[in-house]
Amino acid sequence: MNNKIYALIGPHACGKGDIIMRLAGMGIHYIASYTTRPPVKYFTSMPIYNFVSKEEFLQRDFLVKSTYKGDYYGFLKKEILDSLQEYPISVIMVDTIILKQLSKLLKDSFESIFVMCDYVSLVERMLKLGHTNSEIKYHLEYAENNGEFDTWKVTNHIIKSLPSEERMTAQALSIMGLSQTLPPEEFKARTKKR
Repeated sequence: MNNKIYALIGPHACGKGDIIMRLAGMGIHYIASYTTRPPVKYFTSMPIYNFVSKEEFLQRDFLVKSTYKGDYYGFLKKEILDSLQEYPISVIMVDTIILKQLSKLLKDSFESIFVMCDYVSLVERMLKLGHTNSEIKYHLEYAENNGEFDTWKVTNHIIKSLPSEERMTAQALSIMGLSQTLPPEEFKARTKKR
């Protein structure tokens, strides 16, 4: 089996960061992107991004890079290639441009997972993150105008964003082949009429 990188993608606040943090907490290797975006208050428990200045960003050797909402994002060539050598499974968070670039470059060593989320759930999540109404409007309009809700059409897998982070993580683990089949006796016991 080839080592793989799984990319999570979806609109802002769909739960990608929650899934990534839970997977990393289980020991799955996470590759953080580099960005010129200023740090935000709602990513506190784990560094989702490596924050750098624009000057520092432009000096780095990226395998892929893009701009998203006016900021630069990229993945270092060395970190991607080292991950494919050293880890059976790695996870990353990407935008549509980087998704397409990595799909072409990494081929069979790359799979993508779209985190599907409805508008109401997105608004609820953004409110919990502390976004203002104008910020919520901006993120939803950006996602709509840039086709972020249609990205599922170019991904390998889709998981449904749910209120339960455990259930979302279970979906991702299953896609990665990290869920476990029950022994036949236990399967029978759980499915047998009582």
